[in-house]
Amino acid sequence: MMPDLVTKKSLPEIIGKGYKTFWNSKHRYRVLKGGRGSKKSTTASLWFPYNMMKYWHKYGLKPHTLVIRRYYNTHKDSTYAQLKWAINRLGVAHLWKATKSPLELTYIPSGQKIMFRGLDDPQSITSITVEDGYLCWTWWEEAFQCTNEDDFNMVDLSIRGEMPYPLFKQHTLTFNPWSDKIWLKRRFFDKVGSDGTNEEEDILAITRNFDCNEFLGEDDLKIFEQMKKNNPRRYSIEGEGNWGIAEGLIFENWQELEFDIEAMKRSLDTYDRPKYKQLFGMDFGYTNDPTAFIALMVDEKNKEIFIFDEIYKTYMKNEHIRDAIKYKGYDNQRIAADSSAPKDIDTLKDMGLHRIYGAKKPKGSVNSGIQKLQDYKMYVHPRCTNTIVELSNYIWQPDRDTGKPSNEPMDEYNHLMDALRYATFELGRSNFSW
Repeated sequence: MMPDLVTKKSLPEIIGKGYKTFWNSKHRYRVLKGGRGSKKSTTASLWFPYNMMKYWHKYGLKPHTLVIRRYYNTHKDSTYAQLKWAINRLGVAHLWKATKSPLELTYIPSGQKIMFRGLDDPQSITSITVEDGYLCWTWWEEAFQCTNEDDFNMVDLSIRGEMPYPLFKQHTLTFNPWSDKIWLKRRFFDKVGSDGTNEEEDILAITRNFDCNEFLGEDDLKIFEQMKKNNPRRYSIEGEGNWGIAEGLIFENWQELEFDIEAMKRSLDTYDRPKYKQLFGMDFGYTNDPTAFIALMVDEKNKEIFIFDEIYKTYMKNEHIRDAIKYKGYDNQRIAADSSAPKDIDTLKDMGLHRIYGAKKPKGSVNSGIQKLQDYKMYVHPRCTNTIVELSNYIWQPDRDTGKPSNEPMDEYNHLMDALRYATFELGRSNFSW
């Protein structure tokens, strides 16, 4: 039988409303997109340990779980921590062993494991085996970051073999719907009916939002109310969980690319006139808007920009900004920051960012900066997930009368875009000091 603490708890009480269909689905592809605060990740994290224990105690079977993210090193502070929370929530933490090397969660009574892998090491996924039991379930958290459908297919094909009844194979994908151009929409959501299912292709694809999260506080709900009023497009995506539609996209001259940034950095010290130049920009934020820092390499001759790092976080005090930049090793670099915050710039200088300076923002600099960037081919490293989100959603303001894109950018998804403009303001100027 299930551990006493689990049997004494009410699952609806633990999980809350809105997820009965998701919880009971045995479709091979269980796909869930949602806005912020929709409980998608917390619900998934509860499902896996609960059902691993259920199938062991009820049927004597040992299903194992594989958790996948784009980068392996992002698990520790996300899925690993989330699953540990779920195990505590179920009241069975004393029955699970958590290890960091290797990164695993093990159910002590049976030896079942929750294992963690990254698409940056595909061999570690396709070669994975379990000594006792069956690798049945995979959880693709932040699946939007899996931009290559072939990577998904590779893993899908590697989960093979017969399963004893009543076990089943299943891929669970959870993500925010930042752009309707992602393969996930075509592969799953475009194929299901109004009930979210396609029985022939074994798909459940559904959307959830904060309305089904009764655990949110009044302060959380107020954020969504303000977003709905002030940023309706952002509310549609982050609040309601609708697809981000990139009509009137400002930058279409970019692509995601996994380039070798360390080799590019080494070239800076190799030649008197290196091919690449480093640039850094920062836009200040705090409560609702994040502080956004961007790092890039520029090849002026070939008109190419390589965006290789970012910081993107709310509630960052100046000492936090200094520490984050220092941790990444950029504290001795020239950083073009938003000149509308001179006090913050002076404070950061006093704190050790001696080369930070206020970016020039003359009249018309937003549009002229955009036009300059449109002349370059931009490559974004996959680890710069927030830059990818902003580039996918930074659009021209629709005209109020015609609905067609105007010549003014919307004041949404533009924090890293502003930092990018500050960093590149002086590009092409003869007096530009690198």
